[in-house]
Amino acid sequence: MAKKRVGGNQRYTAAFRKRAVERLKSCDNVSALAEQLGVHRRLLYHWRGRLEPIDDGQAPPENGKERELRQQIANLKRLLADKSLEADFFKGALQKVEARRQSNNQAGETASTTKSGS
Repeated sequence: MAKKRVGGNQRYTAAFRKRAVERLKSCDNVSALAEQLGVHRRLLYHWRGRLEPIDDGQAPPENGKERELRQQIANLKRLLADKSLEADFFKGALQKVEARRQSNNQAGETASTTKSGS
C-alpha cells in the first residue's frame, strides 16, 4: 500500500485510505490492523468517518462484534419502549378504576356491576 511523504508529515493516498477502510470493516482487531498498516488506530476511524458518511445517525459497524452489540441495543430499546407503553396503559386503567371508586363512594352507593340488557 502506497504512502506519500509530504514534508515532515505522512500523507496517505486516497487509494491507501480506501483499502484500509475496507479492511477495517471486516477486522476483528483494529489495533493489529493499524500496526500492520503503520498508522494510528484513531486515524483508521477518522478515515472511515470521512469515506463513509453517517446517513441515519449511526456510524457504520466496524466489525461483527460491534454489529451484534448494535442489534442488542436496538432490541433492548424496542423492549423498553414496549414496557413503557404497557406501564402507561396500566397506569391509565388504574386511574380510571380509582376515579370510579371515588365517585361511587362519594354518592353513597355501593359498587356493583352493570346489568346486561338480555
